Amino acid sequence: MPGADRFWSDFAALDWQVELGADESIGDIPVNRYDLPAEKTREIKTAKTAAPVPAPSLLADVDPVVVARAAAQAASDLDGLAAAMAAYEHCELKKGARNFVFCDGNPNARVMIVGEAPGRDEDLQGRPFVGRAGQLLDRMLAAIDMARDHPDTEHAVYITNVLPWRPPQNRTPDKAEIAMLLPFLERHVALADPYVLVLMGNTPCQAVLGRTGITRLRGNWTEAMSKPLLPMFHPAYLLRQPAAKREAWADLLSLKAKLREL
Repeated sequence: MPGADRFWSDFAALDWQVELGADESIGDIPVNRYDLPAEKTREIKTAKTAAPVPAPSLLADVDPVVVARAAAQAASDLDGLAAAMAAYEHCELKKGARNFVFCDGNPNARVMIVGEAPGRDEDLQGRPFVGRAGQLLDRMLAAIDMARDHPDTEHAVYITNVLPWRPPQNRTPDKAEIAMLLPFLERHVALADPYVLVLMGNTPCQAVLGRTGITRLRGNWTEAMSKPLLPMFHPAYLLRQPAAKREAWADLLSLKAKLREL
């Protein structure tokens, strides 16, 4: 039946767009808001005039890193830091995200896990690591008797990301985005004050260590932000490369052994 063929063709196209991250229809013509300049002239039409009126430039000549550092340092607790970060206006990712994703787990935990950025599921729910990768992370932690919701702080974990807003189509964050949000992460670590940091994937390694190459970095303890630090594969990578789970298991055992020493 021709009508049935057309239906399934349209359904497949829609499913493909959802996989790319398109989860809302708001117009007939797509607009890439990330390509719009910050000081784009807005055409404001009223009953009296149709002349274009330039939008006021509130963010011109401002160093976003300096603004972030001042806002982060002014926060005296985690609630204040979350509020300051949510109010930060210099990251374009904020304009396209559904939700601000700050943290999950127990802020008094000995282990703080730092990931990259929210994905589609995290953006929808407003919590980090809740999609397929997050479910795998929960199973990994359970294997060493740890969990984000464990009632005992000795076995609990605290989870955050370098970026609190989802990049479009889950692309890798660029260096400018990482740099402007790094002061918030540094303050986050200082306020939570974990015993150990775990960096999952290349983006947090780039942010905290200034290096990438997770296959070389993983499993090697180092120190940053005055904390013992262990780079590990991101669970999303393990979903694509199941053979790497052997190294991930070794890293989990290394983490467990380190916690016994502290």
